[in-house]
Amino acid sequence: MANKDIIVLKFGGASVASIEHFSKIAEIILKKSVNNRVVVVVSAMGDTTDQLLSLARSVHPNPPPREQDMLISVGERISVALLAMALDLLKKEAISFTGSQSGIITSSAHSMAYILDVRPQRILKALDAGKIAIVAGFQGVSKEGEITTLGRGGSDTTAVALGVALGALKVEFYKDVEGVYSEDPKINPHASLYPELSYEEAIQIVESGAKVLHSRCIKLASKNNLPLHVLSFYDPDLLSYAGTLIGPRCRDKGGPYVFEGSEG
Repeated sequence: MANKDIIVLKFGGASVASIEHFSKIAEIILKKSVNNRVVVVVSAMGDTTDQLLSLARSVHPNPPPREQDMLISVGERISVALLAMALDLLKKEAISFTGSQSGIITSSAHSMAYILDVRPQRILKALDAGKIAIVAGFQGVSKEGEITTLGRGGSDTTAVALGVALGALKVEFYKDVEGVYSEDPKINPHASLYPELSYEEAIQIVESGAKVLHSRCIKLASKNNLPLHVLSFYDPDLLSYAGTLIGPRCRDKGGPYVFEGSEG
């Protein structure tokens, strides 16, 4: 059964592109927290991950994978801490977590780990205390206790995996576009916005080149019948019927949760 009072909000690099955006994100979270317990997943700011990778290669042309993961996982940690500060300024108590602190257990493959399990006890404890839980996307910890990163689409996958483990009502992705379009609306302003898509339709669209979500997170949502909702970060009214809804409107799948480990 879904926890109908838990929703996961995901803010990507464009949403946290500047310091000024954190106050906007905090306001969105406050609105969403009126009727829901909220878990937030954030990416690194703007081009931070690319900058960290460049920094690594300025020291070593082929950095050791373990050390590279230690370095690039810093980007999301900066974002979660800053967002918790922005919420505190608005008198809303929040607590930030790294991927490992969130209980995201991964394979041991550095820079391209997949999620084996999620043990969100600390997140649930924070929600039960009335706090906003803010999680660093794109990262986790292996069974050996090593920091790992998830590769492309990692933060979106983090959000969906948490939604699955928490039995959330849905995962909302805040983007710099209004939803999923037939074409890139920045190139073709007449592109059609899809109000609803099946998982299969959404996967086909993103695998054809759309960058709004990664197919990896949609496939994980499909395995668990978890609804996804793509919305505009710039929508001032946060209309619940806006954007693009992907998947079923309600979660009714029983049985154990399925994470990425089943894919090998």
